[in-house]
Amino acid sequence: MTVTITEIERVRREADCLLDAAALAEALDRLAQSVSSTLASHCPVVLCVMNGAMIPTSELLLRLEFPLQIDYLHATRYGSALNGGDLQWVSRPTLALAGRHVLVVDDIFDEGITLEKIVAECHAQGAAQVASCVLVEKLHDRKTDYRPDFVGLTVPDRYVFGFGMDYKGYLRNVNGIYAVKGT
Repeated sequence: MTVTITEIERVRREADCLLDAAALAEALDRLAQSVSSTLASHCPVVLCVMNGAMIPTSELLLRLEFPLQIDYLHATRYGSALNGGDLQWVSRPTLALAGRHVLVVDDIFDEGITLEKIVAECHAQGAAQVASCVLVEKLHDRKTDYRPDFVGLTVPDRYVFGFGMDYKGYLRNVNGIYAVKGT
């Protein structure tokens, strides 16, 4: 799939702002309080789902004031595509999860398949407890009954980018969450 800088600039310029930086900061503060009340006494492993959750995870971690370890995993159904396919494992966690409390942090809860499979993989590795946290949940029907434990905000069923989420591999670094025009 070829994408041009002209297309990326046009998409960014025409996009609708759904959530600005202030709304994201408030949501992250609420998420941190909820996560802290549940996991602060467990010295959890926090797993960042790359690449989308890089920004939300780093912002959340700065708000968590208890001992924890950080690791990452990279599993994707999208790559730089606009539609999801089969789950591809690029990198699995390197820390041992057996007997540990685990918090999986992802950027968006869309169809739910990716997060459900990641959580199942953590259980398969022997985690004592696995909780999941997403910055945003897209409002639409799911392909699974799985639901995240912590949700920051909701967005309509549109193609969104920014704050870690991408448009064809670009625009993750936008400080806010935007919807592509016409979606």
